[in-house]
Amino acid sequence: METIELRGCLEDELIEICKENGLKRFRASQLFQWVQQKTVRTWEEMKNIGDRDRQILRSRLSLYPLGKVREQRSEDGTRKYLFRLNDGETIECVLMDYERTRSRDRHTVCVSTQVGCAVGCAFCATGLQGLQRNLSVGEIAGQVLDITHYVRQEDPDFQVTNIVFMGMGEPLLNYDQVLKAIQLLNHEQGQNIGMRRMTISTCGVVPRIIQLAKDNPQVGLAVSLHTAQDEVRNDLIPMNRRYPLDQLMAACREYTHVTRRRITFEVALTTENARREEAEALARLLNGQFGHVNLIPVNPVVGTGMERPNPEQIKRFAQVLEDAGISVSSREERGADIDAACGQLRRLWEGEL
Repeated sequence: METIELRGCLEDELIEICKENGLKRFRASQLFQWVQQKTVRTWEEMKNIGDRDRQILRSRLSLYPLGKVREQRSEDGTRKYLFRLNDGETIECVLMDYERTRSRDRHTVCVSTQVGCAVGCAFCATGLQGLQRNLSVGEIAGQVLDITHYVRQEDPDFQVTNIVFMGMGEPLLNYDQVLKAIQLLNHEQGQNIGMRRMTISTCGVVPRIIQLAKDNPQVGLAVSLHTAQDEVRNDLIPMNRRYPLDQLMAACREYTHVTRRRITFEVALTTENARREEAEALARLLNGQFGHVNLIPVNPVVGTGMERPNPEQIKRFAQVLEDAGISVSSREERGADIDAACGQLRRLWEGEL
């Protein structure tokens, strides 16, 4: 009998499995908490589950923690992890720590949702490798669980507070698995991370944006926009040829109408597009849209040929948007010295293994 991925099971699913195998209902709650809250990586660590019950569960459920191949630490404290999956594929994800805001420090994990990416955005290292496969629910949630496990070896009180689905892959092309992983990570008997502290970033998969508004209006949405011109966006983001800007912006308007939540529009700035006329076109496109623009100076990626603008160019670009009444900020760069910044994840260490 084929086993089910334990890390990808909701508590209700574990209750059903226990029932089918003659086990008490409370075993499901114990199992869920061991894996999702206490982040254990082996069956032997589940001390309050007897040998007999453990053997029955092992025959139905598989437990595959991610294998840590390497961890790199940036000068700013950012950590990048290379994890090996059960089939030998590898992914990267990133932990970013921020100083105390309000009542606690903020610890954000940038999660991958695919091995590689099929979208092929011009400024992104991940897309240079193409798509190998989607990640499973357990592999998506497992990035948060395993990072938590490793950091707690140094800091027992560590807790992830925020999640951004902005790592390798297009989250909305692995939609069902991403939404279920969000359910797991939000569960009060698991990591208990608030829905509003999670953000999905998309290059513009229009039907899924509309569906997300209905399926989970609490999760944040970020759209990789980058330009207000279809002909330019076609080159930057090939997905634009399928869902051009008029369709994308219509979907964004529907999303904000349904959810009453603003969208973050990401704009990667290069020496080519950080011009006044580009900013003015962007302001016209976003006029009346409930959103916020996040300017991202493009990060160095070998093979793209793109260069970042200087701080003065970025400041002038932002000022044009502000003058037009558009909310705007510039993203704080984290982890660029270890290729952990936006657009840099690409499993660079494979050749060293």
